[in-house]
Amino acid sequence: MAGYIEDRWWTKKPDPKTGKKRKTARYGKGKRWRVAGIPGVRDRSFENKTGPDGADAWLADAQSKSRAGDFIDPRSGNMTLTEYIEDEWWPSVKGDVATLRTIKGRVWTHIIPRLGHMKLNSIKAAQLRHFLKELDSELGPRTILAVWVYLSFILQTAVEDERITRNYCKYKTVRQQLPKEPERQARAWQRDRVRAVQAALHPRFQIMVDLGVGAGLRQGEVFGLAVDDIDEAAEVIHVRRQIRKIGSKLVFAPPKGGKTRDVPLPRHLAARLRAHLEQHPANKATLPWVDPEAPKTERERKEREPQTHTLIVTGARGGALRREAWNLHEWKKALAEAGVIAEPDKVYSLKQGRTLLKYEASREHGFHALRHTFASVHLDARETIVSVSKWLGHSDPSITLRVYAHMMPEADGRGRAAMDAWFAVDPEKFSPDPPQLPEAA
Repeated sequence: MAGYIEDRWWTKKPDPKTGKKRKTARYGKGKRWRVAGIPGVRDRSFENKTGPDGADAWLADAQSKSRAGDFIDPRSGNMTLTEYIEDEWWPSVKGDVATLRTIKGRVWTHIIPRLGHMKLNSIKAAQLRHFLKELDSELGPRTILAVWVYLSFILQTAVEDERITRNYCKYKTVRQQLPKEPERQARAWQRDRVRAVQAALHPRFQIMVDLGVGAGLRQGEVFGLAVDDIDEAAEVIHVRRQIRKIGSKLVFAPPKGGKTRDVPLPRHLAARLRAHLEQHPANKATLPWVDPEAPKTERERKEREPQTHTLIVTGARGGALRREAWNLHEWKKALAEAGVIAEPDKVYSLKQGRTLLKYEASREHGFHALRHTFASVHLDARETIVSVSKWLGHSDPSITLRVYAHMMPEADGRGRAAMDAWFAVDPEKFSPDPPQLPEAA
Protein backbone atom coordinates (compact mmCIF):
# COMPACT_ATOMS: atom_id res chain seq x y z
CA MET A 1 0.00 0.00 0.00
CA ALA A 2 1.40 3.39 -1.06
CA GLY A 3 2.51 5.76 1.67
CA TYR A 4 4.82 5.64 4.65
CA ILE A 5 5.75 7.52 7.82
CA GLU A 6 9.23 8.97 8.20
CA ASP A 7 10.93 9.87 11.49
CA ARG A 8 12.70 13.15 10.72
CA TRP A 9 14.65 13.27 13.99
CA TRP A 10 16.38 9.87 13.87
CA THR A 11 18.11 8.09 11.02
CA LYS A 12 16.39 5.07 9.56
CA LYS A 13 19.52 2.91 9.68
CA PRO A 14 21.54 2.42 12.92
CA ASP A 15 25.17 3.41 13.35
CA PRO A 16 27.24 0.41 12.10
CA LYS A 17 29.62 0.84 15.03
CA THR A 18 27.19 1.26 17.91
CA GLY A 19 24.12 -0.38 16.41
CA LYS A 20 22.01 2.55 17.56
CA LYS A 21 20.07 5.14 15.54
CA ARG A 22 21.63 8.53 15.16
CA LYS A 23 20.13 11.96 15.51
CA THR A 24 19.56 13.85 12.25
CA ALA A 25 20.47 17.48 11.65
CA ARG A 26 16.74 18.30 12.17
CA TYR A 27 16.61 16.71 15.62
CA GLY A 28 14.41 18.77 17.94
CA LYS A 29 13.38 21.17 15.17
CA GLY A 30 9.91 21.33 13.70
CA LYS A 31 7.45 18.45 13.53
CA ARG A 32 8.99 15.02 13.91
CA TRP A 33 6.80 12.71 11.78
CA ARG A 34 6.23 13.06 8.03
CA VAL A 35 3.72 11.16 5.90
CA ALA A 36 4.91 10.74 2.31
CA GLY A 37 4.65 8.51 -0.76
CA ILE A 38 0.88 8.63 -1.41
CA PRO A 39 0.22 9.29 -5.13
CA GLY A 40 -1.37 12.69 -5.70
CA VAL A 41 -1.03 13.69 -2.04
CA ARG A 42 1.47 16.25 -0.76
CA ASP A 43 3.71 15.26 2.14
CA ARG A 44 2.50 16.35 5.56
CA SER A 45 4.28 16.58 8.93
CA PHE A 46 2.89 15.88 12.43
CA GLU A 47 3.93 16.43 16.02
CA ASN A 48 2.82 12.93 17.09
CA LYS A 49 2.81 9.54 15.44
CA THR A 50 -0.20 8.09 17.26
CA GLY A 51 -3.52 9.51 18.43
CA PRO A 52 -6.49 10.97 16.53
CA ASP A 53 -4.38 13.86 15.19
CA GLY A 54 -1.25 11.84 14.61
CA ALA A 55 0.56 10.62 11.51
CA ASP A 56 -0.82 7.04 11.73
CA ALA A 57 -4.48 8.17 11.62
CA TRP A 58 -3.91 10.68 8.83
CA LEU A 59 -2.01 8.15 6.71
CA ALA A 60 -4.82 5.59 6.98
CA ASP A 61 -7.47 8.19 6.09
CA ALA A 62 -5.45 9.61 3.19
CA GLN A 63 -4.76 6.13 1.77
CA SER A 64 -8.46 5.24 1.90
CA LYS A 65 -9.60 8.47 0.24
CA SER A 66 -6.82 8.33 -2.32
CA ARG A 67 -7.91 4.87 -3.44
CA ALA A 68 -11.51 6.10 -3.80
CA GLY A 69 -10.44 9.29 -5.57
CA ASP A 70 -11.96 11.45 -2.79
CA PHE A 71 -8.87 12.87 -1.15
CA ILE A 72 -8.73 16.66 -0.76
CA ASP A 73 -5.76 18.09 1.07
CA PRO A 74 -7.06 20.46 3.79
CA ARG A 75 -4.14 22.77 3.08
CA SER A 76 -5.64 23.53 -0.35
CA GLY A 77 -8.26 25.60 1.45
CA ASN A 78 -5.78 27.69 3.43
CA MET A 79 -6.06 30.59 0.98
CA THR A 80 -8.47 33.38 1.90
CA LEU A 81 -11.83 33.71 0.20
CA THR A 82 -10.66 36.98 -1.37
CA GLU A 83 -7.56 35.27 -2.82
CA TYR A 84 -9.65 32.45 -4.24
CA ILE A 85 -12.23 34.82 -5.76
CA GLU A 86 -9.67 37.18 -7.34
CA ASP A 87 -7.12 34.59 -8.49
CA GLU A 88 -9.22 31.56 -9.44
CA TRP A 89 -12.99 32.10 -9.46
CA TRP A 90 -13.52 35.51 -11.03
CA PRO A 91 -11.14 35.01 -14.01
CA SER A 92 -13.23 31.98 -15.05
CA VAL A 93 -16.68 33.60 -14.80
CA LYS A 94 -18.37 34.20 -18.16
CA GLY A 95 -21.33 36.35 -19.12
CA ASP A 96 -22.30 39.51 -20.93
CA VAL A 97 -20.85 42.80 -19.76
CA ALA A 98 -23.93 43.92 -17.82
CA THR A 99 -24.28 40.58 -16.02
CA LEU A 100 -20.61 40.56 -15.05
CA ARG A 101 -20.93 44.08 -13.64
CA THR A 102 -23.92 42.99 -11.56
CA ILE A 103 -22.12 39.91 -10.21
CA LYS A 104 -18.98 41.86 -9.39
CA GLY A 105 -21.00 44.53 -7.61
CA ARG A 106 -22.72 41.98 -5.36
CA VAL A 107 -19.55 39.99 -4.59
CA TRP A 108 -17.21 42.92 -3.93
CA THR A 109 -19.82 44.94 -2.03
CA HIS A 110 -21.43 42.31 0.21
CA ILE A 111 -19.33 39.11 0.28
CA ILE A 112 -15.68 40.12 0.29
CA PRO A 113 -15.98 42.81 3.02
CA ARG A 114 -17.61 40.31 5.40
CA LEU A 115 -16.01 36.95 4.55
CA GLY A 116 -13.05 37.79 2.34
CA HIS A 117 -10.48 37.68 5.17
CA MET A 118 -11.46 34.13 6.18
CA LYS A 119 -9.70 30.99 4.97
CA LEU A 120 -11.78 28.91 2.57
CA ASN A 121 -11.70 25.88 4.83
CA SER A 122 -12.89 27.92 7.81
CA ILE A 123 -16.15 29.09 6.22
CA LYS A 124 -18.60 26.63 7.72
CA ALA A 125 -22.22 26.57 8.86
CA ALA A 126 -21.74 28.80 11.92
CA GLN A 127 -19.92 31.47 9.93
CA LEU A 128 -22.59 31.44 7.23
CA ARG A 129 -25.42 31.77 9.74
CA HIS A 130 -23.67 34.82 11.21
CA PHE A 131 -23.15 36.21 7.69
CA LEU A 132 -26.88 35.92 6.97
CA LYS A 133 -27.74 37.62 10.24
CA GLU A 134 -25.52 40.57 9.30
CA LEU A 135 -27.09 40.85 5.86
CA ASP A 136 -30.58 40.69 7.34
CA SER A 137 -29.92 43.82 9.38
CA GLU A 138 -28.87 45.83 6.33
CA LEU A 139 -30.43 44.50 3.13
CA GLY A 140 -33.83 43.54 1.75
CA PRO A 141 -34.85 39.92 1.12
CA ARG A 142 -34.36 40.04 -2.65
CA THR A 143 -30.84 41.44 -2.37
CA ILE A 144 -29.90 38.88 0.30
CA LEU A 145 -31.12 36.03 -1.88
CA ALA A 146 -29.20 37.37 -4.88
CA VAL A 147 -25.98 37.65 -2.83
CA TRP A 148 -26.53 34.16 -1.43
CA VAL A 149 -26.74 32.66 -4.92
CA TYR A 150 -23.31 34.06 -5.79
CA LEU A 151 -21.71 32.96 -2.50
CA SER A 152 -23.05 29.43 -2.87
CA PHE A 153 -21.79 29.30 -6.45
CA ILE A 154 -18.32 30.46 -5.36
CA LEU A 155 -18.07 27.84 -2.61
CA GLN A 156 -19.43 25.09 -4.86
CA THR A 157 -16.77 25.97 -7.42
CA ALA A 158 -14.16 25.69 -4.65
CA VAL A 159 -15.47 22.21 -3.86
CA GLU A 160 -15.16 21.17 -7.49
CA ASP A 161 -11.69 22.74 -7.65
CA GLU A 162 -10.81 20.49 -4.68
CA ARG A 163 -10.03 23.44 -2.45
CA ILE A 164 -12.60 22.45 0.19
CA THR A 165 -14.63 19.34 0.89
CA ARG A 166 -18.11 20.81 1.45
CA ASN A 167 -20.30 23.72 0.48
CA TYR A 168 -21.99 24.60 3.76
CA CYS A 169 -24.45 26.90 1.97
CA LYS A 170 -26.44 23.74 1.25
CA TYR A 171 -26.82 22.75 4.91
CA LYS A 172 -30.36 22.78 6.27
CA THR A 173 -29.62 24.84 9.40
CA VAL A 174 -28.06 27.51 7.19
CA ARG A 175 -30.78 27.57 4.54
CA GLN A 176 -33.43 27.91 7.23
CA GLN A 177 -32.11 31.41 7.92
CA LEU A 178 -32.59 32.58 4.36
CA PRO A 179 -35.40 35.15 4.04
CA LYS A 180 -38.49 34.16 2.11
CA GLU A 181 -38.80 35.91 -1.21
CA PRO A 182 -41.60 38.45 -0.91
CA GLU A 183 -44.63 37.55 -2.98
CA ARG A 184 -45.19 40.09 -5.72
CA GLN A 185 -48.16 39.52 -7.98
CA ALA A 186 -48.10 40.95 -11.46
CA ARG A 187 -51.01 43.36 -11.83
CA ALA A 188 -52.53 44.48 -15.10
CA TRP A 189 -53.83 48.00 -15.67
CA GLN A 190 -57.41 48.82 -16.50
CA ARG A 191 -58.09 50.48 -19.86
CA ASP A 192 -58.82 53.90 -18.35
CA ARG A 193 -55.45 53.99 -16.53
CA VAL A 194 -53.57 52.97 -19.68
CA ARG A 195 -55.26 55.75 -21.64
CA ALA A 196 -54.73 58.35 -18.91
CA VAL A 197 -50.98 57.66 -18.64
CA GLN A 198 -50.63 57.56 -22.42
CA ALA A 199 -52.40 60.91 -22.77
CA ALA A 200 -50.08 62.45 -20.16
CA LEU A 201 -46.97 61.46 -22.13
CA HIS A 202 -45.41 63.65 -24.79
CA PRO A 203 -46.92 62.68 -28.18
CA ARG A 204 -43.50 61.44 -29.31
CA PHE A 205 -43.63 58.73 -26.63
CA GLN A 206 -47.29 57.73 -26.68
CA ILE A 207 -46.61 54.90 -29.15
CA MET A 208 -44.50 53.22 -26.42
CA VAL A 209 -47.67 52.51 -24.44
CA ASP A 210 -49.21 50.86 -27.52
CA LEU A 211 -46.12 48.68 -27.94
CA GLY A 212 -46.09 47.72 -24.27
CA VAL A 213 -49.78 46.80 -24.11
CA GLY A 214 -50.25 45.61 -27.69
CA ALA A 215 -47.06 43.58 -28.11
CA GLY A 216 -45.78 42.94 -24.58
CA LEU A 217 -42.37 44.47 -25.31
CA ARG A 218 -39.99 45.30 -22.50
CA GLN A 219 -38.91 48.91 -22.16
CA GLY A 220 -35.43 48.33 -23.55
CA GLU A 221 -36.93 46.41 -26.48
CA VAL A 222 -39.18 49.39 -27.29
CA PHE A 223 -36.12 51.68 -27.18
CA GLY A 224 -34.33 49.37 -29.63
CA LEU A 225 -37.24 48.69 -32.01
CA ALA A 226 -36.46 49.66 -35.60
CA VAL A 227 -38.66 50.34 -38.61
CA ASP A 228 -37.55 47.17 -40.39
CA ASP A 229 -38.62 45.09 -37.36
CA ILE A 230 -42.27 45.79 -38.25
CA ASP A 231 -43.58 43.23 -40.74
CA GLU A 232 -47.14 44.23 -41.62
CA ALA A 233 -47.42 41.63 -44.38
CA ALA A 234 -46.75 38.79 -41.94
CA GLU A 235 -48.54 40.64 -39.11
CA VAL A 236 -45.61 40.23 -36.72
CA ILE A 237 -43.06 42.35 -34.88
CA HIS A 238 -39.53 40.95 -34.92
CA VAL A 239 -38.01 41.54 -31.48
CA ARG A 240 -34.31 41.45 -32.31
CA ARG A 241 -32.56 43.80 -29.91
CA GLN A 242 -32.79 46.07 -26.91
CA ILE A 243 -30.87 49.12 -25.72
CA ARG A 244 -28.91 48.63 -22.53
CA LYS A 245 -26.76 50.91 -20.43
CA ILE A 246 -23.28 49.59 -19.63
CA GLY A 247 -21.63 51.93 -17.16
CA SER A 248 -22.46 55.34 -18.62
CA LYS A 249 -22.67 54.19 -22.25
CA LEU A 250 -25.52 52.80 -24.34
CA VAL A 251 -25.25 49.67 -26.47
CA PHE A 252 -27.45 47.53 -28.66
CA ALA A 253 -27.81 44.02 -27.22
CA PRO A 254 -29.92 40.91 -27.82
CA PRO A 255 -33.27 40.75 -25.97
CA LYS A 256 -33.21 39.38 -22.42
CA GLY A 257 -31.93 35.81 -22.36
CA GLY A 258 -30.32 36.28 -25.77
CA LYS A 259 -33.52 35.16 -27.49
CA THR A 260 -35.03 36.94 -30.48
CA ARG A 261 -38.74 36.33 -31.05
CA ASP A 262 -41.74 37.23 -33.16
CA VAL A 263 -44.82 38.83 -31.58
CA PRO A 264 -48.26 39.11 -33.25
CA LEU A 265 -48.96 42.55 -34.71
CA PRO A 266 -52.62 43.52 -34.18
CA ARG A 267 -54.09 45.68 -36.95
CA HIS A 268 -54.85 48.47 -34.49
CA LEU A 269 -51.19 48.57 -33.41
CA ALA A 270 -50.02 48.55 -37.04
CA ALA A 271 -52.25 51.55 -37.75
CA ARG A 272 -50.97 53.34 -34.62
CA LEU A 273 -47.37 52.73 -35.73
CA ARG A 274 -48.03 54.19 -39.18
CA ALA A 275 -49.66 57.27 -37.65
CA HIS A 276 -46.78 57.73 -35.20
CA LEU A 277 -44.12 57.55 -37.92
CA GLU A 278 -45.99 60.13 -39.99
CA GLN A 279 -45.95 62.56 -37.07
CA HIS A 280 -42.56 61.58 -35.63
CA PRO A 281 -40.25 60.17 -38.31
CA ALA A 282 -37.80 57.47 -37.27
CA ASN A 283 -34.15 58.38 -36.67
CA LYS A 284 -30.98 56.43 -37.19
CA ALA A 285 -28.85 55.60 -34.15
CA THR A 286 -25.43 53.97 -34.10
CA LEU A 287 -24.30 52.11 -30.99
CA PRO A 288 -21.74 49.41 -30.15
CA TRP A 289 -22.99 45.84 -30.01
CA VAL A 290 -23.12 44.46 -26.44
CA ASP A 291 -19.86 45.96 -25.10
CA PRO A 292 -18.86 49.65 -25.30
CA GLU A 293 -15.22 49.07 -24.28
CA ALA A 294 -12.49 49.36 -26.92
CA PRO A 295 -11.74 45.90 -28.38
CA LYS A 296 -8.41 44.26 -27.61
CA THR A 297 -8.49 41.50 -30.22
CA GLU A 298 -9.71 41.13 -33.79
CA ARG A 299 -12.47 38.82 -32.60
CA GLU A 300 -13.67 41.45 -30.10
CA ARG A 301 -13.58 44.08 -32.82
CA LYS A 302 -15.91 42.02 -34.99
CA GLU A 303 -18.21 41.11 -32.10
CA ARG A 304 -18.53 44.70 -30.85
CA GLU A 305 -18.70 46.42 -34.22
CA PRO A 306 -21.23 49.27 -33.99
CA GLN A 307 -24.63 48.79 -35.59
CA THR A 308 -26.95 51.38 -37.07
CA HIS A 309 -30.73 51.03 -36.85
CA THR A 310 -33.59 53.36 -37.73
CA LEU A 311 -35.35 53.58 -34.38
CA ILE A 312 -39.10 54.15 -34.06
CA VAL A 313 -38.80 56.03 -30.76
CA THR A 314 -35.98 58.47 -30.03
CA GLY A 315 -35.36 61.55 -27.96
CA ALA A 316 -36.17 65.11 -29.00
CA ARG A 317 -32.74 65.44 -30.63
CA GLY A 318 -33.03 62.11 -32.42
CA GLY A 319 -30.75 60.07 -30.16
CA ALA A 320 -31.39 56.74 -28.45
CA LEU A 321 -33.31 56.93 -25.17
CA ARG A 322 -31.71 56.41 -21.78
CA ARG A 323 -33.79 54.39 -19.34
CA GLU A 324 -33.14 56.36 -16.13
CA ALA A 325 -33.65 59.79 -17.71
CA TRP A 326 -36.79 58.72 -19.57
CA ASN A 327 -38.32 57.06 -16.51
CA LEU A 328 -37.70 60.14 -14.35
CA HIS A 329 -38.57 62.93 -16.75
CA GLU A 330 -41.28 61.30 -18.87
CA TRP A 331 -42.79 58.19 -17.31
CA LYS A 332 -43.05 59.29 -13.67
CA LYS A 333 -44.24 62.71 -14.74
CA ALA A 334 -47.06 61.04 -16.70
CA LEU A 335 -47.89 58.74 -13.75
CA ALA A 336 -48.26 61.74 -11.48
CA GLU A 337 -50.39 63.67 -13.98
CA ALA A 338 -52.65 60.64 -14.40
CA GLY A 339 -53.03 60.30 -10.63
CA VAL A 340 -51.30 56.91 -10.45
CA ILE A 341 -48.67 58.25 -8.04
CA ALA A 342 -48.51 61.38 -5.89
CA GLU A 343 -47.21 64.67 -7.17
CA PRO A 344 -43.44 65.00 -6.64
CA ASP A 345 -41.81 66.88 -3.78
CA LYS A 346 -39.56 69.79 -4.62
CA VAL A 347 -36.11 69.33 -3.11
CA TYR A 348 -33.26 71.81 -3.38
CA SER A 349 -29.95 70.17 -4.32
CA LEU A 350 -26.87 71.91 -2.95
CA LYS A 351 -24.68 69.81 -5.21
CA GLN A 352 -26.51 70.85 -8.39
CA GLY A 353 -27.52 74.27 -7.13
CA ARG A 354 -31.13 73.95 -8.19
CA THR A 355 -34.51 72.56 -7.18
CA LEU A 356 -35.22 68.97 -8.23
CA LEU A 357 -38.44 66.97 -8.38
CA LYS A 358 -38.44 63.89 -6.17
CA TYR A 359 -41.05 61.27 -7.07
CA GLU A 360 -42.14 58.45 -4.78
CA ALA A 361 -40.78 54.95 -5.40
CA SER A 362 -43.16 53.24 -7.81
CA ARG A 363 -41.71 49.90 -8.89
CA GLU A 364 -45.17 48.36 -9.25
CA HIS A 365 -46.13 51.14 -11.65
CA GLY A 366 -43.13 50.78 -13.95
CA PHE A 367 -43.33 50.32 -17.71
CA HIS A 368 -43.49 46.57 -17.04
CA ALA A 369 -47.13 47.00 -15.95
CA LEU A 370 -48.02 47.37 -19.64
CA ARG A 371 -46.45 43.99 -20.32
CA HIS A 372 -48.60 42.51 -17.55
CA THR A 373 -51.64 44.02 -19.26
CA PHE A 374 -50.65 42.36 -22.54
CA ALA A 375 -50.43 38.98 -20.77
CA SER A 376 -53.73 39.54 -18.98
CA VAL A 377 -55.67 40.28 -22.17
CA HIS A 378 -54.32 37.21 -23.96
CA LEU A 379 -54.85 34.85 -21.04
CA ASP A 380 -58.37 36.14 -20.53
CA ALA A 381 -59.00 35.37 -24.20
CA ARG A 382 -57.78 31.83 -23.45
CA GLU A 383 -54.60 31.94 -25.51
CA THR A 384 -52.39 29.03 -24.47
CA ILE A 385 -49.78 29.62 -21.80
CA VAL A 386 -47.16 28.30 -24.26
CA SER A 387 -48.03 30.95 -26.86
CA VAL A 388 -48.10 33.79 -24.32
CA SER A 389 -44.76 32.61 -22.92
CA LYS A 390 -43.20 32.65 -26.39
CA TRP A 391 -44.52 36.15 -27.16
CA LEU A 392 -43.26 37.48 -23.82
CA GLY A 393 -39.81 35.98 -24.44
CA HIS A 394 -39.78 33.82 -21.31
CA SER A 395 -37.24 30.99 -21.30
CA ASP A 396 -39.85 28.49 -20.11
CA PRO A 397 -43.69 28.44 -19.93
CA SER A 398 -43.42 27.57 -16.23
CA ILE A 399 -42.11 31.11 -15.61
CA THR A 400 -45.17 32.56 -17.33
CA LEU A 401 -47.46 30.29 -15.35
CA ARG A 402 -45.81 31.24 -12.06
CA VAL A 403 -46.07 34.98 -12.77
CA TYR A 404 -49.51 35.07 -14.37
CA ALA A 405 -51.44 32.09 -12.99
CA HIS A 406 -53.72 34.42 -11.01
CA MET A 407 -54.73 36.12 -14.27
CA MET A 408 -55.97 32.94 -15.94
CA PRO A 409 -59.78 32.76 -16.16
CA GLU A 410 -61.64 30.62 -13.67
CA ALA A 411 -63.16 27.34 -14.78
CA ASP A 412 -66.49 28.03 -16.42
CA GLY A 413 -68.04 24.59 -16.78
CA ARG A 414 -66.56 23.75 -20.19
CA GLY A 415 -64.77 20.76 -18.67
CA ARG A 416 -67.99 19.41 -17.19
CA ALA A 417 -69.76 19.80 -20.52
CA ALA A 418 -66.95 17.96 -22.29
CA MET A 419 -67.13 15.07 -19.82
CA ASP A 420 -70.91 14.88 -20.23
CA ALA A 421 -70.42 14.66 -23.97
CA TRP A 422 -67.80 11.94 -23.55
CA PHE A 423 -70.05 9.82 -21.32
CA ALA A 424 -73.01 10.40 -23.64
CA VAL A 425 -71.37 8.24 -26.30
CA ASP A 426 -72.70 5.21 -24.40
CA PRO A 427 -75.62 6.56 -22.36
CA GLU A 428 -76.76 3.12 -21.20
CA LYS A 429 -73.37 2.29 -19.69
CA PHE A 430 -72.68 5.74 -18.27
CA SER A 431 -75.98 7.16 -17.09
CA PRO A 432 -75.88 10.49 -15.27
CA ASP A 433 -79.14 9.66 -13.52
CA PRO A 434 -79.13 7.78 -10.18
CA PRO A 435 -80.60 4.23 -10.21
CA GLN A 436 -84.34 3.96 -9.50
CA LEU A 437 -85.21 2.07 -6.31
CA PRO A 438 -88.24 -0.30 -6.36
CA GLU A 439 -91.33 1.10 -4.72
CA ALA A 440 -92.17 -0.23 -1.27
CA ALA A 441 -94.88 -2.91 -1.21
